[in-house]
Amino acid sequence: MQNIQVDLMTALPELIVLLMAMLILLTGLFAKNKIIIYGLAQFTLFAAAFFTVGTHTSAVGYAFSGMFVDDTLADVLKLMILLGTSVMFVYTRQYMQLRNMFRGEYYALVLFAVLGMMIMVSGQSMLTIYMGLELLSLCLYSLVALDRDNAQSSEAAMKYFVLGALASGMLLYGMSMIYGITGSLNLNEITNTLLQGAPNHTVLILGLVFIVAGLAFKFGAVPFQMWVPDVYQGAPTSITLLISSVPKFAAFAITIRLLAQGLGQLAGDWQEMLLIMAVMSIAIGNITAIAQTNLKRMLAYSTISHVGFLLFGLMSGSLNGYASSMFYISAYVLMTLSGFGMILLLSRKGFEAENLDDLKGLNQRSPWAAMLMLITMFSMAGVPPTIGFYAKFTVLQAALQAGYIGAVVFAVLMAVIGAFYYLRIVKLMYFDAPQDNVAISAPNDMKLILSFNAFALLALGIMPQMLMNICGAAIARSLQ
Repeated sequence: MQNIQVDLMTALPELIVLLMAMLILLTGLFAKNKIIIYGLAQFTLFAAAFFTVGTHTSAVGYAFSGMFVDDTLADVLKLMILLGTSVMFVYTRQYMQLRNMFRGEYYALVLFAVLGMMIMVSGQSMLTIYMGLELLSLCLYSLVALDRDNAQSSEAAMKYFVLGALASGMLLYGMSMIYGITGSLNLNEITNTLLQGAPNHTVLILGLVFIVAGLAFKFGAVPFQMWVPDVYQGAPTSITLLISSVPKFAAFAITIRLLAQGLGQLAGDWQEMLLIMAVMSIAIGNITAIAQTNLKRMLAYSTISHVGFLLFGLMSGSLNGYASSMFYISAYVLMTLSGFGMILLLSRKGFEAENLDDLKGLNQRSPWAAMLMLITMFSMAGVPPTIGFYAKFTVLQAALQAGYIGAVVFAVLMAVIGAFYYLRIVKLMYFDAPQDNVAISAPNDMKLILSFNAFALLALGIMPQMLMNICGAAIARSLQ
């Protein structure tokens, strides 16, 4: 009985999200004023965050027979996921209302996706990680197709589903191979088995290849990036904002759990795979983005290049590198929330601000909005003193310390090339004539939080040490 109580207390934030998601789904059927659902969803996120902080200890705790872990890394990433989702809800409220998608199933599906992310973050067994991953994936497939009358959204959902199923199968196949060799699904037991020497190294490496391929798909790294631009462009912008932001925390978490924690003894093998993917992602992402005229599609290729930089920290194989990658993913999510938040701000009923030309003359229409977009684009390009510059600097420094000098030089050159398409947006906003003079209207809470979001990119670039310390402590305590 005592063990059950410990298990339930350890997973209390997840249980809150689960119960509230089901309550919101039922409430959505009967509530005439849909704003109640929005309030319940925000309350759920804050309650889960409150209990995540309340149950936090510096010690590593296990639950459900060692399948679920509660450590500093899990708690920090869960708080980031919950905060990011809360901000996303604020940005998307008006957009969903204007398009008749402001329904209970939207908030329920997002909360179930958050639950999947939280399970992935705390997964200590390959089985737990896979369960969380499938819960997240199925919710995202459904959300992409939420606008049932939109043929483009339905097509994007189908592409996402088919390729996602293929990637999940590859990941599961790799896990089954690791299980066959080590005889365990628990990451700590797998590590101990590998320390004693694996009986069949060839099958082990084959399993590792499938696992890395599955993880690369979830990040959107080359050569598994095919779904990213199509899904980003085809999905409603509010759903694109979700897919492009907080799930990256969960993808980072399972990469750390599987590669650094479970398969750390094979670091020499997976580092080479990550190096190839990182270099290709930065090159293809930045070069292809230059040719895009659709803003969401351009940001999709931008995401691919950012994932390449993120992999530079992971492939270093050091605690400093992992902490740098965690810092980078935090910076990336902040930048993405701000970037897509601006697209949502400029969109209105019957109009999607999806094309680069829609940003022409934005400074004349709204100097405030243009300034926020300017800060966001500078941060994405890595221009000092924004957080984007410091994030790139830390991952490249970690890769340099690991001896990847040629790859770092290549990444810097690609970052310079990539600055072109970000600065092109600045040019359109400040030096071109506007195509229309329609006033920009948005809820005050959205304007306020979007302003905080953009200025945080500047503030954390000037004073990055606090966030860097949090990331470093989380990694050090969890992987010691």
